[in-house]
Amino acid sequence: MDLSGRTVTVYGAYGHTGRFVTAALLERGLTPVLAGRDPRRLEAVARASLDTRPAAVDDPAALDRALDGAAAVINTAGPFAATAGPVIEAALRAGIPYVDVAAEIEANADTFRRFGERAGAAGAVVVPAMAFYGGLGDLLVTAAMGDWTRADRVDIAYGLDSWHPTPGTRIAGDVSRQRRNGRRVRFTEGRLDYHDDAPRTERWAFPPPAGAREVVAEFSMADIVTVPSHVDVREVRTHMTVEAARDLAAPDTPAPVAADASGRSAQSFVVDAVVHRGGQRRRLVAYGRDIYAVTAPLAVEAVTRILTGRTRTTGVASAGAMFDAADFLAALAPDIVVEPAG
Repeated sequence: MDLSGRTVTVYGAYGHTGRFVTAALLERGLTPVLAGRDPRRLEAVARASLDTRPAAVDDPAALDRALDGAAAVINTAGPFAATAGPVIEAALRAGIPYVDVAAEIEANADTFRRFGERAGAAGAVVVPAMAFYGGLGDLLVTAAMGDWTRADRVDIAYGLDSWHPTPGTRIAGDVSRQRRNGRRVRFTEGRLDYHDDAPRTERWAFPPPAGAREVVAEFSMADIVTVPSHVDVREVRTHMTVEAARDLAAPDTPAPVAADASGRSAQSFVVDAVVHRGGQRRRLVAYGRDIYAVTAPLAVEAVTRILTGRTRTTGVASAGAMFDAADFLAALAPDIVVEPAG
């Protein structure tokens, strides 16, 4: 199906990730509509021939105008605790698919809880966390599962060489910490569990060339919501290299700096997804550069597949439930390279 000329509203288009998403849509022949809460910031990123539509999240009429005529909406504006609900409501009113790039654990859980029944009854498509955190790990786990219908445990280890957080990442992190009263969260025994345990570190054997690295164990990310939303598993754990965790925690770590004309930073990553069942395990690993930039091909590939009918379900669903995970991952090359690991 030819998608040229189809419009996709990018809510939060002036943000760091929003700009990557806009560029990726244009590369696919789709026409972005630039939307967001701040009219001045929208004007600053306006491009010739692209429509700009300011819309505050507490103004349903403005949100309706922002989505008018669009084939889909991609929400890149955090904190998603504030934006996801109103933009999903607008998408449901418009009868168009909704995709977001939320990494906030509670915001993603809210999307499944608040909109699962309504979106399913309407035959709507809502895909939260279609991003580096939440979406990529879910796709890797789903593809690694293969013919398995259940797992005992899932581990996803993030081997970032550094993490230069955007202002939006910092704000979203503050909102999440406030929502959980400073506690940590894990997915264990089939549910989200909030706790006050001190963080601990362990050695994680990433595949070559990364090798063994020190990680913060149970450094929980959105995967603890997306994976168990459709995988029969009792425990999902995510881990983060200590260097990246320290960067994120330090208030003076600078935002990402472009290393080339595309705007990508030099930061590199490896994501190691391991599924355990009995005495067996299955494993896939993904490699790439710039965790924010690679969110764009993930979100835009999702929208492209939705608009061309390559989906597996309706309602609120994570990446692994909505799409053919192995085929989706293959389509991400060369932005993200996926390989089996021992």
